[in-house]
Amino acid sequence: MSVRLNITMDDDVYARLKKEVPPKKLSAFIAGAVRAKLHPDAKALNAAYQAASKERWRTSLDEDWKHIDGEGWPK
Repeated sequence: MSVRLNITMDDDVYARLKKEVPPKKLSAFIAGAVRAKLHPDAKALNAAYQAASKERWRTSLDEDWKHIDGEGWPK
């Protein structure tokens, strides 16, 4: 669901935005920029970690990295 939003910004920022972003892509650009600056949602992040832990290629990396964990690092 989308929400209509009125915002205020400096003239120079607006001028750059209009120059660099096509009019039909403005909302998506602003939403992406805001999303990138916000902390990730803990629930979504946890779900992503859970999904990644089930990927077979990731678990195969354990063997490659096991000699580095713990004792391999200088103190």
